[in-house]
Amino acid sequence: MANRISRRQALMIGGGALAGAAAFGSVAGARSASAATEWFRLPVITANIGRKNLAARGPAIQAVRSGDPGNRPFVGWQEISEGDTGEPAMISQNFGDAYANAFLNDHSSYRVPISVPTPWKVINSKPTFVHGVVPNVSPPRWINEVVVEHGAHPGLKFVLINTHYLHGAYNGDQNPNLRAYYDLHKKTHRERVMAHNDKGHLVIWTADTNNPSYDKATGQDAERKVFADGIDRINWLPGDGTVQLDLVTTNVVPMNVDDHNARVAIFRVRLA
Repeated sequence: MANRISRRQALMIGGGALAGAAAFGSVAGARSASAATEWFRLPVITANIGRKNLAARGPAIQAVRSGDPGNRPFVGWQEISEGDTGEPAMISQNFGDAYANAFLNDHSSYRVPISVPTPWKVINSKPTFVHGVVPNVSPPRWINEVVVEHGAHPGLKFVLINTHYLHGAYNGDQNPNLRAYYDLHKKTHRERVMAHNDKGHLVIWTADTNNPSYDKATGQDAERKVFADGIDRINWLPGDGTVQLDLVTTNVVPMNVDDHNARVAIFRVRLA
């Protein structure tokens, strides 16, 4: 009879189990309630600084910084330090201590850096080599990516990817000899977006695609386009729904350096 327990003991054990379950439920409920956040404004800009009117670069960088007045935008840059070294100092000066400028001084992938504003912080970053120099056509091409998280809300995170495709394969001269480079770039771009999306992450990407007919990096039905035309693009691929993103509005920032204007997407984002 050693295995028998009294009715009073059984009630005590049952009550303790119920109390423990209730306590666990309240903690889980509290965690669930605290995990969700309000919507946060999330401006994202793609900006090819250009090479023609070099004297206009400083004002152009200032204009990009003010692309969503009163707010700090994320920026995917293209053509930084491409042929000269003026832009990093201009970006550092105008974006200041409230920003982390990822890859701006990288020894290889510096042409496509990413400006990340506080209160967001970079928790991981990765440059991916695409192809080398194409003589008289293109410098080496890279894809840069950052995983960012809101400083006050762990779990509110997403991936921003930035890149710049070569010119002349699907625009300009429409040179078929360049399309193997371009197609490799797009394949690699897709792989990097999907590597994060397969983990459930929201991915936003910025790029000078150098293809006015560019559609989606991934070919996924879920991938969304901010702009339906032009070569400067911002797209996003939703994740598993933990982080939600809505497009609110768009804008354009004249830069007056060459034929590119910066394009602005104003999103809102939250932890669901």
